[in-house]
Amino acid sequence: MSIEKVKAHFKQFNRENDVMEFDTSSATVEQAAETIGVIPARIAKTLSFRGEGDKAILIVAAGDAKIDNKKFRNTFGFKARMLTPDEVLEQTGHAIGGVCPFGLKNELEVYLDVSLKRFKTVFPACGSSNSAIELTIDELVQYSFSSEWVDVCKGWEEAEKSEGAVLHQEGN
Repeated sequence: MSIEKVKAHFKQFNRENDVMEFDTSSATVEQAAETIGVIPARIAKTLSFRGEGDKAILIVAAGDAKIDNKKFRNTFGFKARMLTPDEVLEQTGHAIGGVCPFGLKNELEVYLDVSLKRFKTVFPACGSSNSAIELTIDELVQYSFSSEWVDVCKGWEEAEKSEGAVLHQEGN
């Protein structure tokens, strides 16, 4: 089971007991935010794209961010093409709704989008549609074995300005 692989991944950091499992779904950003009790932007969503060759690449971004196709192409040198749900499962070992950069089936490049940097902590999924873990940004970098920070998203800057007071109250 996917969540067990993620817990095994976190065991090396002595964090396996910090994986939260919920009675309700956390499969979408909105569901996860409601279940956890935070604003959607603090949900760290993992997006799966076709990379070069047969390997996928993963981009972890804030819940309120959207991929900017022009920024993506400028950063990676190819068009942003998301994987199908079957391809996501094949590449990551996680089904849609639980995709995360931990306990991956294949060794994949993981990139973190700068939209996450405005938070002290974020909540990525943990391999199932009803799980998450709270991580600091530094922990996310460490535990995801990310390649680098990228700037390939849009939409979050506007949200950051309008939600500034809320973000500050939630620990930014």
